[in-house]
Amino acid sequence: MPDATWTTYRLQEKIFSIGEDFWIENDKGEEVFRVDGKAFSLRNQFVLQDSKGSELLTVETKLLSFQPMMTIQRQDQLYATVTKQLFTLFHDHYTIQVEGGPAYEAQGDFTSHEYEVRSNGDLVTQISRAWFSLRDSYGVAVAPGHDQALMLVAAVCIDEIAEQAARRRQNLP
Repeated sequence: MPDATWTTYRLQEKIFSIGEDFWIENDKGEEVFRVDGKAFSLRNQFVLQDSKGSELLTVETKLLSFQPMMTIQRQDQLYATVTKQLFTLFHDHYTIQVEGGPAYEAQGDFTSHEYEVRSNGDLVTQISRAWFSLRDSYGVAVAPGHDQALMLVAAVCIDEIAEQAARRRQNLP
């Protein structure tokens, strides 16, 4: 696990579905972010809110896209995209591209929730199931000075894109 300067959160595995809401807890068990799954949304949308209910980020699945992609908006403006790279040889690879800003690369074992996010080679976020004894939970640790909300939403996006791909491989809805 990263050192004490990093902020660590607990998320539930495979928690996102249309209309489902859930809390993201910090390492003290406090509910610090809420994910509001928009019921009956045609665009597979969810909103990240702070603990007081203020909207921080809105996420939508990009339906007409060559590669699996989710867009992230901040204050009704495109903020970032999370894209699964299609043609990788040995393992999946995701890019988190901030509009007019840095690109982050996620690599590792996404189905087991054991991966890292890097920017310019620097470790920014680490995701691991091993940090929690609860079977259906995984941890997201974010380095100081980085956008906590973006990294959490990116982890949820990667989880959702990976889950959608698994359902397609099994021919499930």
